[in-house]
Amino acid sequence: MAESEQKPAASPQGSGDSQPTFQIEKLYIKDISLEVPGAPHVFLQTDNPQLEVQVRNEAMQITDHMYEATVIVTVTARAGERTLFLAEAAQAGIFTARGFAPQDMEPLLAIGCPTILFPYVREAISDLVTRAGFPPVLLSPISFEALYLQRQQQKQEPQSGEPRIEVAR
Repeated sequence: MAESEQKPAASPQGSGDSQPTFQIEKLYIKDISLEVPGAPHVFLQTDNPQLEVQVRNEAMQITDHMYEATVIVTVTARAGERTLFLAEAAQAGIFTARGFAPQDMEPLLAIGCPTILFPYVREAISDLVTRAGFPPVLLSPISFEALYLQRQQQKQEPQSGEPRIEVAR
C-alpha cells in the first residue's frame, strides 16, 4: 500500500516538462607531472622565483547525457634563465546533464564544471610542488566566466590578418 502512495508523487517528475538536472559522477586526476631539471642545484638558489601560471579547460561529450570536463594547470617557476620546476596537473570530472537547452550546455561545460574542478587541481599542484621540496604554490581563484566571455569576444573579433574598422561615437 505504501508503494502505491509513493508512485503518484514520483510520476510528475517523469513527465515531459522535467527540470534540468546536473550531477557530478566522478572526479579524478587525469594527468600529473613534475620536472625539476636542475636538481639538486636549484635548491641552493637564493633568488625569489617568478611563477608563470597557465590555465586551460576543455570538455567533451562521452554519452547522450554524460560529459567529461578537464582543467589543466601548468606552473613554471624560474629564477633568471634557470627553470626551477615545471608542474602540470589535469583535473577531470564526469558530469551528467539532462534537460538543458543546447545553448546552455557550452556555458555549463566551460564555466560550471571548471569552477567545480579548480579547487581540486589547485590542491594537486600545491601538494605536488610541496612534495618536490619547494614552498607550496597557492593559486588564486579564477573566474571561468570571465575566461569564457573573453573567448567569446575573441571569436567575434576579426582575425589579426583581417582589417579592423572602428567607428567613433
